[in-house]
Amino acid sequence: MKDISKYQGIIPAFYACYDDEGKVSAERTRALTRYFVDKGVKGVYVCGSSGECIYQSKEERKLTLEAVMSEAKGKLTVIAHVACNNTADSMELAAHAESLGVDAIASIPPIYFHLPDHAIAQYWNDISSAAPNTDFVIYNIPQLAGVALTMPLLKEMRKNPRVAAVKNSSMPVQDIQMFKMEGGPEFVVFNGPDEQYVAGRAIGADGGIGGTYGVMPQLFLEADRLLRQGKVEEACRVQYAIDEIIYAMCACKGNLYAVMKEILFIREGLQLGGVRKPLPNLFPEDMPKVKECAAMIDRAVAQFCQ
Repeated sequence: MKDISKYQGIIPAFYACYDDEGKVSAERTRALTRYFVDKGVKGVYVCGSSGECIYQSKEERKLTLEAVMSEAKGKLTVIAHVACNNTADSMELAAHAESLGVDAIASIPPIYFHLPDHAIAQYWNDISSAAPNTDFVIYNIPQLAGVALTMPLLKEMRKNPRVAAVKNSSMPVQDIQMFKMEGGPEFVVFNGPDEQYVAGRAIGADGGIGGTYGVMPQLFLEADRLLRQGKVEEACRVQYAIDEIIYAMCACKGNLYAVMKEILFIREGLQLGGVRKPLPNLFPEDMPKVKECAAMIDRAVAQFCQ
């Protein structure tokens, strides 16, 4: 039976790390990787939505992954999101990721044009063929990609033996159950929406990949620990605290990733830069709310993680 333990647990989506001029910073990327190692998370999901991948060049994404792997190899499970909006660039990033020894590559479907299932399957299989020794993770995020993973498409992709998992960021928790039932016990399904981590795990998700995990990993690790002990009510209380923080962060005028990077600076001293345009950076009026969000995390960690 295939060992899926490397995918079971808390896997933060890695944030884009920029220098003061807005260029990708290998040094700051390595610092964020060490932070995740120190926090004890299972792994990292690199160059996905939280990594602002659609606003970065292939070269920048390669630089980011190289910096992550220089610190993470052997310490963290690394899943590299390699999708670009054309097949050739995606295959190039997939081959590069495999050459670095990542645990898995991942891909959203092509965006903008709504392609039929057979074209999406060809796109994903072409990408997978460029990394023939590496697990492949389907990234289902219909609210942003504009197309959803259907059961016929999943059945078709299951013919590819490298397809090992779905990162499911659709809102219906039921989707997790359907994908898990189709894939079986050796097929991994990750919960995507952070606000429903506990619910996703309860219905069958093996672990979670999320954009807000990085700013408060202790809380997600605690929810995960409680779930493993069968303490669902206690885990729900942690989830409610997490959700309150997420809603507060989303109330800022600046982009959520900019908010979380500032919180990491306040709480951890990590300098990760801002966000890349057209994402809006923080506004001066955001700062009181950002500081309150940092304090909310402090209070929740003190309450639940002692």
